[in-house]
Amino acid sequence: MSDPTIADACIPLLRGVVYADTQPAAWNALLALPAQVRDYLSTIGLDVVIDEAEGYAFLQNAATPPEQDDPPRLIARRPLTYRVSLMLVLLRRRLLELDAQGDQTRLIITRDEAVDLVRTYHPTRSNEARLTDDVESDLRRIVELGFARALRDQPHTYEIRRIIKAFVDAQWLADFDERLSGYLAAARQDAS
Repeated sequence: MSDPTIADACIPLLRGVVYADTQPAAWNALLALPAQVRDYLSTIGLDVVIDEAEGYAFLQNAATPPEQDDPPRLIARRPLTYRVSLMLVLLRRRLLELDAQGDQTRLIITRDEAVDLVRTYHPTRSNEARLTDDVESDLRRIVELGFARALRDQPHTYEIRRIIKAFVDAQWLADFDERLSGYLAAARQDAS
């Protein structure tokens, strides 16, 4: 077996998130050469985020000093709809609850459980099937973004990936709570 190279780590990172459990060769190369990978990718304006405890790594745009112009972005920003943002927040809170209990490491959620999570935040609907379809669509988007994966042998069942912790952090939650308060205030004003 040959020694890992920078390419063994960088190419999978440039394609997306590297997980220890699904990409062991790339993960091992990344752990064997972290300084070299960081140096190499920093030349094109990217920072590597490695969470060894949770078993994932990803790239983000490097922070630029305020006195410099913003360089072109290699990592695209993806706007999220209100519903997807809400689902991410609720899943992140479920992950926090799971971690607090300490008896499990994987968060598995079904579509029906996700519907129950968001039901409180959606207007009362007479068409329950529409809510279920909306939640299924949101879950597919979350899978596309890499925050969850569909379980092959169990329909409408998803594993929430721990990378959600890196994206939905305390600042993101606070910003979302502020926006949610604004939505609620506007809804109350429209109702009166």
